[in-house]
Amino acid sequence: MTVLSSALKNAPLIAGMLLAGITAAKAAEPLKDPSRLVTIGGSVTEIVYALGAGDSVIGRDTTSIYPPEALALPDIGYMRQLSPEGILSVDPSAIISIDGAGPPETLDVMKNADVDMAIVPEDYSRDGILEKVSTIGTLLGREDEAKQLADDIAAELDPILEENAARAPEDRKSAIFILSLRGGKVMGSGTGTAANGVIEAAGLENALADFAGYKALSDEAVIEAAPDVILLMDGAAGNHVPSDEDVAAQPALALTPAGEAMEIHRIDPVGMMNFGPRFGENLATLTTEIYGE
Repeated sequence: MTVLSSALKNAPLIAGMLLAGITAAKAAEPLKDPSRLVTIGGSVTEIVYALGAGDSVIGRDTTSIYPPEALALPDIGYMRQLSPEGILSVDPSAIISIDGAGPPETLDVMKNADVDMAIVPEDYSRDGILEKVSTIGTLLGREDEAKQLADDIAAELDPILEENAARAPEDRKSAIFILSLRGGKVMGSGTGTAANGVIEAAGLENALADFAGYKALSDEAVIEAAPDVILLMDGAAGNHVPSDEDVAAQPALALTPAGEAMEIHRIDPVGMMNFGPRFGENLATLTTEIYGE
């Protein structure tokens, strides 16, 4: 994986999880035995560590690369391509997974293996971050720590969101988030993605808000979108991430206001697009870069 694909909702997959008997996080109850945890999803792993339970984590998925201590743990695979063997190889007592992990067949095996597993809901918003913290706190029996962490996140994030929400329409810039430029085509983000959540939080207008998910765009559609700002993940996500030179060489992008001005900004895929505890500090940096405040 790259963190880039984490964004899309998958209702059939979620339904399969629930049918498999896996605990839905809306009805979260403390895990019976969280002493040997496998965490799936970058934000889940980061929150577990932030709540002081990192010593209980004995395995993590490929997307879980923060904090640095997590990298020393066994990697049980990419969150959307998990195998029962990979998960069970570390002998977990419980699993905490972000919504959207799979495939369903692997989750069925986990249920039949009698491994306690909880699914944490994903929503690309301020409230979604706080809900993840609260849910994981309940699962770990660390409600007090979760409340403190949620309060700290809100105290940092809310003033930035309020300022961006109050920005006058005529002062708002439009943005396009580019997932890749494979084959010379712009793969851009519409609504319902982590990228769209970042765009909205930063006080920007999504220039591609007429479709959901990620989509390969024609050159005409890129030119018509006419974004003021281009958003990309930084290089930590892998070699698929376009460089500034790639953007400049793409004919349609070069004809947009953002391309002409090379108004390009990078997003930390781990610290920001995971919608975890460090979202606020990354949002503050991005907002300042774009609006100069």
